[in-house]
Amino acid sequence: MVKQGRDPRAELVEAGARVLAEQGPGALSARSLARAAGTSTMAVYTHFGGMPAVVRAIIHEGFARLAAELAEVPETTDPVADCAALAFAYRRAAHRAPHLYRVMFGATGFELTSEDRAIGAYTLKVAHDVMIRCIADGRFRPAEPWVLTRQSWCLAHGLVSLELAGFHPDPATADTDYRTHLINFAVGAGDALPRAESSITAEGRQGIRGRGTVGDQRSSSSTVTAVTSPSVSASAARMARFTGST
Repeated sequence: MVKQGRDPRAELVEAGARVLAEQGPGALSARSLARAAGTSTMAVYTHFGGMPAVVRAIIHEGFARLAAELAEVPETTDPVADCAALAFAYRRAAHRAPHLYRVMFGATGFELTSEDRAIGAYTLKVAHDVMIRCIADGRFRPAEPWVLTRQSWCLAHGLVSLELAGFHPDPATADTDYRTHLINFAVGAGDALPRAESSITAEGRQGIRGRGTVGDQRSSSSTVTAVTSPSVSASAARMARFTGST
């Protein structure tokens, strides 16, 4: 039953994310969503108009969770280590809710909108800021920071997707592989191999465990509010124009 005093729309988004995380995209329907939220299918259509809007809200929730994971990474005096820390935080977020992670990138049959993609790009601004620091400190050669950000995102997303698909059944091997690719990325961006190894090996020791556990399906309705607020949507639109992600 939707709790009195709670936002029923946020409750439905929470329930949808839970269904995705526990049962996968194929299990999500108006009926299963209503059942998980303790309400009626009419409520689903009243608040969203249909399942595409529900999925879109869940995508925004997924990026809110990712943003929260990245925000927990502390800034240090070593920008390359910070870059690696963000990459491992990205990987942990995917492992915490693999079904939700897949939905964030279109594995639902519903097409992502430019706004959905803009919110994804805005979430990675923290990585962009670290790239600027890597260049300013002389660790990376001068380059367009957003290009480096997209390159690192492609690397992390590709490796995480392969891992979630079962191509790295041994977590220890997956940790090593992920760390090696991050070192190679840093060297390709201009860092010296010994420095890259020192920064990234130290940061990568936590692997996918890090803070919390892989099975931790954390969420809060406040993250839904934060992501769907007009100010964030407007910022996402500005970020999309700046990065060319639309």
